[in-house]
Amino acid sequence: MSKKYSPIRLLLVEDDADMAAYIREGLAQYDIAVTCAFDGMEGLIHILREPWDVVVLDRMLPGMDGMQVLTRLRKEEIRTPVLVLTTMDGVSSRVEGLRGGADDYLVKPFAMRELAARVVVLVRRAGPARAATVLRTAGITLDLLSRDVTRFGVKLQLQPQEVKVLEYFMHNPGVILSRKMLLHYAWNVDFPVHTNLVENHISRLRDKLGPDGRQLIRTVRGAGYIMVSHDWSSSDQADTAP
Repeated sequence: MSKKYSPIRLLLVEDDADMAAYIREGLAQYDIAVTCAFDGMEGLIHILREPWDVVVLDRMLPGMDGMQVLTRLRKEEIRTPVLVLTTMDGVSSRVEGLRGGADDYLVKPFAMRELAARVVVLVRRAGPARAATVLRTAGITLDLLSRDVTRFGVKLQLQPQEVKVLEYFMHNPGVILSRKMLLHYAWNVDFPVHTNLVENHISRLRDKLGPDGRQLIRTVRGAGYIMVSHDWSSSDQADTAP
């Protein structure tokens, strides 16, 4: 029986629609599935919301440029390989990109087969990280591709934003997540929102996780919330208030 193979999932952030179409069609022949975003903010949202095997990022983008996107995703500790595309053919420009967190750099115009080869090498270097599309903790399994969630083998009926909140906790076990951080990750909101949006979603999520949901996702007074494992020793800061 032949081994099942899944295409490389590539996010292309490129504001030139013709160039984006050219790259998407060109890479298809190398079994690379390309999803396009056409400005920096759109690209960043895609990167923050789902896993990719590799990102190809244009340097010059409207609104948020490529280097700003790169800086932001590395600040969020997202280690997805990034190849930067640019028309800036100079040593200082390449050095700046690599120091900023890029894994590779390619100057336009380029040969499609070279771009494909560089993409494949980046994915190969990432190794096992590509297979890390399932999160597991405290009996919870979250498939990052299908978005299915189970606990102790039983499928949970979660709303999309509840899955996003849970995903953020599972990416950061034992880390206190503030209301602001949760708003940014799950709703892409970077300004104060005077609603109970976060609180209501966490309350419903706790109920759906089971009788121990409040012990699993705990409130840290004055700071936010934390996901803990069952063997985690409680502190004076954590309680089970909603």
